Amino acid sequence: MPQATLALTEDRRRCTGESHQAIHALLPDTDQPLTIPAARHPEQAQLEAAVFLACCKIGSLSEHPLGIVQVCPEEDRLTLRLLDEPYVVHHWAEFLLPRLTGEENDHPQDRVLGVAGLRYRRESGGISLYRPGMPTRVLITGFNPRWWERIADRLTTDYGLLQGEPDWTPPERAAYTAAVRSPFEPPSLFSPLLRRIRATAGTGPFNGTDAWHSVGGCFRLETTDGPPCPELIRFLGDGPTGLGWKIDHKSCTCLCDHTHSGMGCTIDFLEPTTGQFVYYSNLKWGRTHSDRHSQTITELNRLAFA
Repeated sequence: MPQATLALTEDRRRCTGESHQAIHALLPDTDQPLTIPAARHPEQAQLEAAVFLACCKIGSLSEHPLGIVQVCPEEDRLTLRLLDEPYVVHHWAEFLLPRLTGEENDHPQDRVLGVAGLRYRRESGGISLYRPGMPTRVLITGFNPRWWERIADRLTTDYGLLQGEPDWTPPERAAYTAAVRSPFEPPSLFSPLLRRIRATAGTGPFNGTDAWHSVGGCFRLETTDGPPCPELIRFLGDGPTGLGWKIDHKSCTCLCDHTHSGMGCTIDFLEPTTGQFVYYSNLKWGRTHSDRHSQTITELNRLAFA
């Protein structure tokens, strides 16, 4: 396999976890690096942003951020291969599938837990997540679909999920409308990040990625053990697969020739099209495998079906 051809897919493979064989046919005839497509429809980007923000709370229990092993980005859908562990599937189902809080809060988004309007159906290859009446689709795969169905059935019994509703409920519609109008969950930031989620992973055995809206109209992006800063800057900045984010300030220790115990790296990114800041931190926890970790995973997998 020519090294030049491999180089043309290298950045995308690093960002998505795809294989060269799977994406080789997508290479353009111009000998240019293969890019990562953006979501074509605004509703698709909205769904991807909501999925990202809901599921990034999983923590760092494996080498795969958010439990995502591989991303296959297309203009009209996104396919995510998850880690083949019941606890990951349980986390995704619990944090994604919508249910009403039962409280009359002032803000519509506080009345719905999960992703408003989200429904699922089992398809060949996995579980398809969609919103009724919208051109949206996120396919999650890599695990036994029956796990998802068992977990969803249990959650429906415990929490009264809205999966049985064929269309949007009024509270969900109100929550969705509020999210679209809100500056706190911009799809222009979070949909592209989900499509490049593997870029936030370092080489260690544990990788956690989290993001949230912060005070002052800015956003926080945090990794527990992320990649070297130059690598992340390439993938989110002006690299072939980048987002065009600019560096406003950087404090980096990852290229030093000695360790900095307890010290991480910070990068202040500026997203030029919106003028919004994304403050990134790599905590550099440096954790390693242990018997206690293995016991934790075993217990979480047992509880996933309990």
